[in-house]
Amino acid sequence: MEYQSTRGAAARATAAEAIVAGLAADGGLYVPAQIPHLDARSLLGLEYPKTAARVLAPFLTEYDPAFLLCAAQAAYAGFDGKAGELARTRPGRYYLELWHGPTCAFKDYALQLMPRLLIEGKRLTGESCVTKILVATSGDTGKAALAGYAGLPGVKIAVFYPDDGTSEIQRLQMATQEGENVRVFAVKGNFDDAQTGVKRVFASAQAAEALAQRGEKLSSANSINWGRLAPQIAYYYYAYCKMVENDEIRMGDAVDFCVPTGNFGDILAGWYAKRMGLPVGKLICASNENDVLTQFLSQGEYNANRPFHKTQSPSMDILVSSNLERLLFHVTQDAGQVAQWMDELARTGRYRVPDGVLRAIREDFACASITAPQAAGEIRRVFESEGYLMDPHTAVASVAADRCAREETPCVVLSTASPYKFPASVLHALGEETPQDEFEAMRRLEDISGTRAPASLRALQEKPVRFSRAIGKEDIAREALAF
Repeated sequence: MEYQSTRGAAARATAAEAIVAGLAADGGLYVPAQIPHLDARSLLGLEYPKTAARVLAPFLTEYDPAFLLCAAQAAYAGFDGKAGELARTRPGRYYLELWHGPTCAFKDYALQLMPRLLIEGKRLTGESCVTKILVATSGDTGKAALAGYAGLPGVKIAVFYPDDGTSEIQRLQMATQEGENVRVFAVKGNFDDAQTGVKRVFASAQAAEALAQRGEKLSSANSINWGRLAPQIAYYYYAYCKMVENDEIRMGDAVDFCVPTGNFGDILAGWYAKRMGLPVGKLICASNENDVLTQFLSQGEYNANRPFHKTQSPSMDILVSSNLERLLFHVTQDAGQVAQWMDELARTGRYRVPDGVLRAIREDFACASITAPQAAGEIRRVFESEGYLMDPHTAVASVAADRCAREETPCVVLSTASPYKFPASVLHALGEETPQDEFEAMRRLEDISGTRAPASLRALQEKPVRFSRAIGKEDIAREALAF
């Protein structure tokens, strides 16, 4: 399988080369030159690691299938047997719980496997340089990447997150990370400031030369890296097959998926699954008050020139959704046009697509933006009526699913984080008194819900903070190159 840049000026690459590089040389994102077909019937009855290996194999053709299976089995061994857990709360409504991994967020599905793909990719390409990974995170990616790459030989990783832009539990997950090859920085700004700063480092010839002199090369663990996005395709297949096996649907029936969306990677994985042949109906893009994607999918204009809202669903607090570039390339097959739109976005903060492009996108996507009070109301409603506890991101998607639901079509809501990553917000939504201390809030939520907080989150209270520096967005490049 070959990979090409969404902007057309970079040479084609193998899967291993694309994963090792992260970003194409022309600033574009790598996409597969062809999208393979995979019949869901061939995956019925498989455990999650085997499903993941089968889904990845046609995309990663130079990787040995035996390696992919071993890597998937090792990556998902820490999910307590709950990888791809599917909860049904009422007829036609399901929650795909993607937070049973080591950092309690859906990012674990890719970032437990991606380091293994990177190391094998370096072997396949003969790459001997130290790989320096830069990550901009709105909350969950940072910890998941740190957990995946900490301690790996030949790898360094620096994570940049918005200061005062994550939950306290998310911040502590990153700030207490162990490992000599890791660095964590708070950025005085929002996620887009962190992401823009990291992208500038990737685009800097001066930075590349300085790193080369030290025997280092940049790569990314954000979903701009194909090795991060591809593993997420698997859980769409797995959820669908589980519904067939449980006699909830028949093979071939359409299923809608509703995804709380920030950087557009998670929902784009569902689009790839649909293009591979999975009977996906609508992909419902759920946004919070940072509703730039809702506007785009409704009107065809992408306009990041708008107020930035800090919300109770911080992983969605994003105004520049990088992976939309991949979708635009696939829909238009015009790298030059995509490059022009991305240039317009960088210069003016906006671009508009023709009506024909928007119609093609809307064949697959629906959208809704949900306010924080609406999401909080959903947390309380679902818990009181159905006994199901969810986090604020999942709640945004749950409301959007109701709003965009199609009669007679089942809908799977992607539950992207444990409610215990946001205990104060969930308690408040339930109408309960909210302690100032996050760990007291965690214990209170356990008492009220009758559920148990993940051990990895409870343990944060006893771990020493290693990283507490806050830097300006103009300092990202310096810090990225300094260690």
